[in-house]
Amino acid sequence: LIADDHRMILDMLALFLSTSAGLQVTVANDLDDAVLQVQQSGPYDVVLLDLNMPGMNGVQGLRRMVRLNQGHPVGILTSSPTARMTDEILNSAAAGIVLKTTPFRSLANAIRFMHAGERYLPMDLMRRSSEQLREARKSELSERENKVLEYLVGGQTNKAIAVEMQLAEPTVKMHVTAICRKLG
Repeated sequence: LIADDHRMILDMLALFLSTSAGLQVTVANDLDDAVLQVQQSGPYDVVLLDLNMPGMNGVQGLRRMVRLNQGHPVGILTSSPTARMTDEILNSAAAGIVLKTTPFRSLANAIRFMHAGERYLPMDLMRRSSEQLREARKSELSERENKVLEYLVGGQTNKAIAVEMQLAEPTVKMHVTAICRKLG
C-alpha cells in the first residue's frame, strides 16, 4: 500500500512497481484513505506513507498506521527530513525512510528489505544525519574547546597543545575534560 497526495507520483510508483518489479500495489490519496484500505482489506505486507500528506500530522499518522497494520512494516516516503525528524520517524517504529530522490530500482529493493523485517535507511540520509550530529556537537563547544579538539584530533599531546595555544598545561587538561563531558 502506497499513500501519497500527489496523484502523478502515486500513479508512476504503482505502475513501475507492478510492471517492472512484479509487486502488487494498492494506492491511497491521503492517510484517511490508507486507513480505510487497511480496515477493509486487513494489514498489508508493506505500507509506505508520504510524511507530508493530509492527515499525517507529523509522525502521529505513522504511529496510527503502525498500530493498524498489525506488526507489518510501515515506512515513510519523504523528500529531505531533518535529523530530528529522522529520529522521530525511527522512534515511532517505522520500518524505514525512503527518500523521494530514490531511483525506482532502489525503491523496489527498499520495499523488499522492509518486507524482510529489516529497517531501511538510505546511505545519503545516514551521512547527512551524522554530519548534522557532528555540527550540533561541535557547536556545543566553546571556540577555545574546538581549537583544543582540533589539536587532539591531530594527535597532539596536552603539553604540545599548551605550547601551541600559549596556555598552561592544566588549563588544556581542563578543556579536554570539558570536551569529553560535553561530547559524551
